[in-house]
Amino acid sequence: MPIASGMKQAGYINCAGGGQIIVQNGYAFIGHMRASHGTTIVDVRDPKNPQVLSELRMPPGTHSHKVRVAGDIMVVNQEVNFNDTNEPSPEFRGGICVYDISDKRKPALLSRWETAGQGAHRFDLDGRYAYLSTTAEGYLAHIMIILDLQDPRNPVEIARWWMPGQWTAGGEVPDWQKTAHRCHHPLRMGNRLYTSYWQGGFHILGIDDITKPTRISGLDWSPPFHCPTHTALPIPFEIRGRRYLMVADEDVYRPADGVPAFLSMVDITDERSPAVVGTFQVEGIDDGPQPLATACHQPCEIVTGTEIPVAWFAHGVRMIDFSNPRCMRETAYFIPDAPPGCDRVQANDVTVDERGLIYVTDRRRGVTIIERL
Repeated sequence: MPIASGMKQAGYINCAGGGQIIVQNGYAFIGHMRASHGTTIVDVRDPKNPQVLSELRMPPGTHSHKVRVAGDIMVVNQEVNFNDTNEPSPEFRGGICVYDISDKRKPALLSRWETAGQGAHRFDLDGRYAYLSTTAEGYLAHIMIILDLQDPRNPVEIARWWMPGQWTAGGEVPDWQKTAHRCHHPLRMGNRLYTSYWQGGFHILGIDDITKPTRISGLDWSPPFHCPTHTALPIPFEIRGRRYLMVADEDVYRPADGVPAFLSMVDITDERSPAVVGTFQVEGIDDGPQPLATACHQPCEIVTGTEIPVAWFAHGVRMIDFSNPRCMRETAYFIPDAPPGCDRVQANDVTVDERGLIYVTDRRRGVTIIERL
């Protein structure tokens, strides 16, 4: 039985393990972690009886685990999956695919944008522009690229930004090890891109001229902490006259005795001088040895108020009240049953719909639909 307080289960989608989930106008769009599963579109207008409408597939050794939707346009990533024991075909090239989903039972491919290396990872979409974390020829690991999708049949790159040291073809030399500093994903709000950069912390980029992103500021807290920065989520309203950024680290990399990933609130009222003012960790997760994928992963990227659901890997969904950014507190939680054959939950992504229903994917299997009490 699920373990819950202040939340209850409203439905369940029995599907392959999910990466990202988006829900709009009664339809859920699920990107999956492993091939052959790519993207699934589900009718969730009746959450107690979800209906699968269509499924897109991926070849071995790859995945398409991220998805965004704007109107009748759906964009999905295409990426080599290094966690897959199968080798991708030599002909495979990562990037994004753009679909017309006016008929959700028959998504129609409009275009592919391809790139060198592993391919595109996570991204944001505002209808006109896509903001990608992607590999590119001549660069070390993932950088940020902006695509113009005004003509969805012909995506056009209009800008890119990277940390100095990534452009190895241009003679830059990184001052870090391997590929630890790489773009994870940008989130747009107004004329800013709030860009998580894995073990490079986060960067605030100005896009007053969208073709020339410029760095305004950022923070890097690795070291002293080991977990990479997954999400830099701007809060779209002031709290007590101040502006904030919610930052989630991802509990997928650290030494056995490293501090598990947690949630931070960063004061960006003076955006050139961001300051951490509060943190949150689930009670019972201490700083001693913990298995990987135990702690924080991803907050809901749709902010509707000062209470937000966060996917907390083995601890399910945690509802966090950040009305006092210096002292975040938990107000509810829901830990689904572990998928069949699994020893624990792996809550991966979480979103909400127009009705206030909460959707959480599990990396191994299924999407649980939750209602706040």
